[in-house]
Amino acid sequence: MPHSSSLLVSNLTFTWPDGDPVFDALSVTFPSGTTGLIGSNGAGKSTLLKLLAGESTPQHGSISLPGVLGYLRQDIALDPDVPVDSVLAIDSIRNALHRIESGISTEDDFTVVGSAWDIEERALALLDKLGLGTIVGSIDDLDRRVGTLSGGEAMLLALTAQLLVEPDVLLLDEPTNNLDQVARERLYSAVQGYAGVLIVCTHDLELLERVDSIAEVRAERSGISRLRMFGGNYQHYRSVVDAEQDAARATIRDAKNDVRKQERELIDTRIKLDRRLRYGKKMEEQKREPKIIMGARKRAAQESAGKLRGTHTDRVDDARSSLSAAEDLLRDDREIRVDLPATKVHPGQVVLAHEDVHIVGPERIALIGPNGSGKTTLLRSLHAAGAEVPWKYLPQRLDVFDESRTVAENVADVAPHATAEQIRGQLARFLFRGSDADAVVATLSGGERLRAALARILLADPAPKLLMLDEPTNNLDIASRHHLIEALETFEGALIVASHDRPFLDAIAPTRAIDLTPTAESAEETPTRRDSM
Repeated sequence: MPHSSSLLVSNLTFTWPDGDPVFDALSVTFPSGTTGLIGSNGAGKSTLLKLLAGESTPQHGSISLPGVLGYLRQDIALDPDVPVDSVLAIDSIRNALHRIESGISTEDDFTVVGSAWDIEERALALLDKLGLGTIVGSIDDLDRRVGTLSGGEAMLLALTAQLLVEPDVLLLDEPTNNLDQVARERLYSAVQGYAGVLIVCTHDLELLERVDSIAEVRAERSGISRLRMFGGNYQHYRSVVDAEQDAARATIRDAKNDVRKQERELIDTRIKLDRRLRYGKKMEEQKREPKIIMGARKRAAQESAGKLRGTHTDRVDDARSSLSAAEDLLRDDREIRVDLPATKVHPGQVVLAHEDVHIVGPERIALIGPNGSGKTTLLRSLHAAGAEVPWKYLPQRLDVFDESRTVAENVADVAPHATAEQIRGQLARFLFRGSDADAVVATLSGGERLRAALARILLADPAPKLLMLDEPTNNLDIASRHHLIEALETFEGALIVASHDRPFLDAIAPTRAIDLTPTAESAEETPTRRDSM
């Protein structure tokens, strides 16, 4: 089993070949236990994991690993023709074992096996722990091809391969993407209580509530990303950040008041100095005192005025600097605020009349069930059949755009009666302000694509009164996930959403659920539909 230790990062600096900086003199200690690595898409989380894994090389600094490293990438690509034991990296040991059992072994075979005489049994036990026991439940099943597994099962197989070597440091990049709830629970159990150093990059809030600490990667205005450690799970992290943001807002209010005060005092000082200057000129014109005395008095007045003006100018500058410093502490976690009255559906109004799903009024339906149970198939059939009201379908890949056109042009395509000013005003509410609305869709990040997709479907003319969403939170960072929830809170129509994300489903408050989980009585190819409140 992994031993308890820490992973040390010292003075790490990494810059992309084009000169864009990512990390500058980053130092951090990852303790034993599970650390949740969070941050917005593009902040540098996956880059940090690649640096820790040795797949990227920093320009400066060092990384000290306590022992064996395991690394599960986000974009695993397994050859469908490769056998399971090859993915588990135990094929050479198995071959050596078989030669030994057959009596045709060489000395090299014993070297290959080493102490791993029970490798097949250990592999099967781990596969069973991760829920793959019904698929790979015997030694013969280790020869089956990866192509017979689903995408989620292949990911769990890749995780098994990492756990099998008992790494001291285990890095996981978005391990629950595309996993159904049952598979997620298996993964949660596998990583909980991990004895070594486990760093998991994830937006899965359920998983983040089970970690021992949070490491937040956050890009500053300079483009450099900083990392900050928080003890405890995501809820504790959120409470600390919220308290700091409340304090930052209070500091900003005080700083703004001080700026206004110092600016007023500077204006008052200038008025007083102007009065003195006019009085001095008047006395000089009347020549009531000797010229030498008036000259000395004038120089003294000018020096005094300069010092006074300089003092108040410095105070204004100091106050503005304090305000700027306080504003730097305030996070730019902007929120979507949009009114969508045209999407309203009245109670009793028939929205969708389909042989599998019947929707009346502003219902919110959660479509649940394991991978392969038919959720996407059902949504596609609803999409093909249409509805009784204007409707929109948002697929998992968010491929609802003309990629070569701008965000504003894509919205204009579906809202032909809106003026350019109206479109830009509405896009600003989806956080596309000013030139952001002129960004070409192909250049957008994942979170930006989500907001652009929401804008395109929700601002369409006619306004949709039914939304069909297929796993909308897959690959979203936490901020983008929050933006999705905000947008759906303003939607007044009917909603049917397929998702494994329980916190997300709780947030959008479904009125009922349709469970497509196959029952013991139903054939696998024909899942049973069960409605619940």
